[in-house]
Amino acid sequence: MPQPKRVEVSVGDVTVSLSNLEKVMYPRAGFTKGHVIDYYTRITPVLLPHLRARPLTLKRYPNGVEDTFFYEKRCPSHRPDWVRTTAVWSGRNEGYIDFCVCEDLPTVVWLANLADLELHTPMARAPEMDNPTMVAFDLDPGPPATIVECARVAMELRRSFEYFGLQAFPKTSGSKGMQVYLPLNVPGVTYEDTRTFSRGLAGVLLRRMPDLIVGDMNKERRRGKVYVDWSQNDRHKTTVNVYSLRAMERPTVSTPLTWDEVEDMSEPLSFTSGEVLERVERMGDLFAPVQTLEQELPR
Repeated sequence: MPQPKRVEVSVGDVTVSLSNLEKVMYPRAGFTKGHVIDYYTRITPVLLPHLRARPLTLKRYPNGVEDTFFYEKRCPSHRPDWVRTTAVWSGRNEGYIDFCVCEDLPTVVWLANLADLELHTPMARAPEMDNPTMVAFDLDPGPPATIVECARVAMELRRSFEYFGLQAFPKTSGSKGMQVYLPLNVPGVTYEDTRTFSRGLAGVLLRRMPDLIVGDMNKERRRGKVYVDWSQNDRHKTTVNVYSLRAMERPTVSTPLTWDEVEDMSEPLSFTSGEVLERVERMGDLFAPVQTLEQELPR
């Protein structure tokens, strides 16, 4: 018997309308919208702390990962009244924009039903949008370099942080590279502070490892090397949130790693939604300290 195109489900104390659950989002993996909703529902307990109070930029794939997508900063006007928003100043051209804020399971399910496959968040929490809670380093390999070369750079980053007595936390991007996050979670930090620190440290790494690291986005110069992108530390930029799906051939996920996994990496490493759920059950949320650990940025 064919499944109805739209169904109403109870999530907590609200009703969420779901549609086209059998629509294939990842054709090469046979992964449907129903599978997307199931993954996000099951990962919600560890996902929500990383979304708390962070204005959400949606990246929607209405017809799956092999078709067109669009970014959506302004929370859709047809949202249910229980979906929270926060007003963020986005410059004189756009004024204040009401972003979605995702802090509960019904909102997670609603977003997944919109085919918001990827969750992108800023470095700051609302309403203190000028005060980042973390520093991010995005390690982007130029083919034929892979995440394996990124892991070598990440280990050098870790050694630099340890020199300052700081802890950092690595994750896969879910795409081809990886990211290293330095939690701060202390008041008074500005983007000028985090940009100055991240730009300076990226320059130090470039001088230390010129055969592996490149300092710009030029494709020819990046070939076989890793670009250390410090520019994500900006009020107007976002990065893919931990535990977010990615729009790849398979439903890969931006996945926290242990430093042992980074140090021992000898072949490209990625994790699909099912593997991430199993890792969380076995290892817990390896990224939890990013939202809670208080550290002072070196001056």
